[in-house]
Amino acid sequence: MKAASLIATSALNMLVAVAAGAFGAHTLKTVLDADMLTVWQTAVHYQMVHGLALLALGILMQQWNDALLRKSAYAMLSGIVVFSGSLYALALTGVRLLGAITPLGGLAFLLGWALLAWCAYRQRR
Repeated sequence: MKAASLIATSALNMLVAVAAGAFGAHTLKTVLDADMLTVWQTAVHYQMVHGLALLALGILMQQWNDALLRKSAYAMLSGIVVFSGSLYALALTGVRLLGAITPLGGLAFLLGWALLAWCAYRQRR
């Protein structure tokens, strides 16, 4: 993925996260119970944080030519889809089994951050 594509992906993720946050605050608060609304808000929070991380990775890609940045971006994007996506689905459907795949998204987030740390360590030289 090229830097410009990653920045666009970041912007689209942030757009979706803001829309999901507003939807949760204004529409779902009358539909979901407090526990499921908290699940929804967690999904929004992690999507926003990692959407911003994708933006930072896109900017770094313009300075550092390192394949680890692309791998980090793919891991974080996968984390958004799996972690936040499964929590959105859980909140909307109440199907608790969906929560079982959420940790896989968390692992993808951890991998993304670890790859970024490794990339930064390699840039020191």
